Amino acid sequence: MAQFDLSTPEGRKRARRDYMWNDHAFLRLRFQNAHWISEELVRTNQPSPEQLAGWKARGIKTIINLRGGFDGSFYVLEKEACAQLGLKLVDFTITSREVPSRARVLGARDLFQSIEYPALMHCKSGADRAGIMSVFYMHFRKGKPIAEALDQLHLRYLHMKAGKTGVLDYVFERYLAEGEPAGLPFVEWVESPAYQPDAMKADFRAKWWGTLFTERLLKRE
Repeated sequence: MAQFDLSTPEGRKRARRDYMWNDHAFLRLRFQNAHWISEELVRTNQPSPEQLAGWKARGIKTIINLRGGFDGSFYVLEKEACAQLGLKLVDFTITSREVPSRARVLGARDLFQSIEYPALMHCKSGADRAGIMSVFYMHFRKGKPIAEALDQLHLRYLHMKAGKTGVLDYVFERYLAEGEPAGLPFVEWVESPAYQPDAMKADFRAKWWGTLFTERLLKRE
């Protein structure tokens, strides 16, 4: 991360410039896609250092970064801001176009039982990765049935089911079609031989217009 060395004026300037334009932060200055999904957890798009200060003032204690991006300008700025504000930064990388691995699903379950609340969870847009993790949260932490928790992957959060990001919905649709009728709780289905991420991804078919919208127009991460 030498190019975004915040200890030098030039490095800090470069990081802010890259964050604003290459990470599209200018689009998030007024719109955070923020939604409290319970009394203890809010999902948003990528917060700026200034927005993190605002969330700290509202009682947030933990920030969950779902993007990874440890060499990115957004991460350097976020890590510094969390340290200065006394916020706990937790990194839990998940992707928007893959069926999550068994370890990733179980890791999400453990994450929501171990962090300090109130917490803020974010990806870049707050739509897809924040969406699937919100499904996991509602199921594992709040005890909602998958069919009910699946509402977290919805257009109201800017999630596009028709594009490649629809593979996230497909995971739960397969469970509702195969695992639930067999009497398997979701976590048991995930732990069973029936849960095959590579095969499920191969079976999934995105609609061409949805892919055009998410990949070409929105350029979702």
